[in-house]
Amino acid sequence: MKTQINPANFTKTVGAYSQGLKVDVGDKVMIFVSGQLAMDAEGNPVAPDDISKQTRYIFENIKKILAEAGAKLEDVVKVQIFMTDISKFSQFSAVRNEYLEHIKPVSTLVEISKTVKTGCDVEVEVIAIADK
Repeated sequence: MKTQINPANFTKTVGAYSQGLKVDVGDKVMIFVSGQLAMDAEGNPVAPDDISKQTRYIFENIKKILAEAGAKLEDVVKVQIFMTDISKFSQFSAVRNEYLEHIKPVSTLVEISKTVKTGCDVEVEVIAIADK
């Protein structure tokens, strides 16, 4: 069974996707969180060009999506990060470590030319596995 997760006060999805998807896998659930950008509910960038503030905003939104699925950051097993400027990695990493330092999920980081929203310089998606 699959359940779409689209929390209130998030940017409205444009196209055929959900902010998250909760999938029943026996006595566990897997939660797949779509790539999150630092955008407010109206689709405006939050803290344009400030990687630290964008990263914090993104992880707070990831926490909200996971909570709606009955999970928490501690359930995250994989993180994928996309940045437009790898030279700002240390700024991103400092904030990421506040959220994930004790969890230590597997992680991938890729530098990209741009995101779908000008002013948003980092995108993060996660996969979590939680008890039912």
